Amino acid sequence: MTTTLNFATAPGHQVLAAAGKKILRPGGKAATEQLFTWANFQPGETVLELAASFGKSAIAIAQRFNVSVVGIEKNPDSVAKAKENIKAAGLSDRVTIIEGDIFQLDKITDKFDYVLAEAILTMQSDAAKAKILSGIKDCLKPGGKFLSHEMLVRDNKTEVRQSLSRSIRVNANPLTVSEWSTACKDAGLTIQQQQTGKMGLLDLSQMIRDEGLLGTVKIISNVLTKPNLRHRVLQMRRSFQQQGKNIGYIVFTSSIT
Repeated sequence: MTTTLNFATAPGHQVLAAAGKKILRPGGKAATEQLFTWANFQPGETVLELAASFGKSAIAIAQRFNVSVVGIEKNPDSVAKAKENIKAAGLSDRVTIIEGDIFQLDKITDKFDYVLAEAILTMQSDAAKAKILSGIKDCLKPGGKFLSHEMLVRDNKTEVRQSLSRSIRVNANPLTVSEWSTACKDAGLTIQQQQTGKMGLLDLSQMIRDEGLLGTVKIISNVLTKPNLRHRVLQMRRSFQQQGKNIGYIVFTSSIT
């Protein structure tokens, strides 16, 4: 049975996905590509991806870099769909999606060359961030790297968090550069490389780069023809624009201290 999404109350990422947006990371494809450049994946290496959803990014990484990927995903329906996608891609020998909780990474006994997490930690409290980061550290091999893509706050943190919570219906808790560094350090990880930039999730030029021209046209058409969807998307866009000087993205790699 298909559940109808309540656009008035649904989390922002679900609303944007309903509009047709596929790239839901604050820095877009370019920021993720920077992470991959820093990682310099080698054939045969292993990657753990947190919140792997339908397994699409895990499949893409395995195909592109000839690595093995394990994804952890909490939603059982998403896990089932991911397994179908992996089988269809012919990658059952190199991609595995397991049902699990990112707060219980201690249940994963294997160690990995990389752990990848994008747009996950921002939505967690400080205590939850600490628990997840500690679990990530314990999943890394000696010399392994944590690859992260998150939201950044530069100034007026309280105002930013209130504005984001109103528009995306999630208690977003982005950190400053120094706070991200401290959070990692407290978990036993040291940031080695980092890059920051503007929040471009609903910026037209970034949307075209991320979604392609046809994909962007489809998103705009969906927004224009569905009033409830339009209200939420425009609300998020206004929030991002109003806080443009105060928010952005950060990507970084870190390793065990």
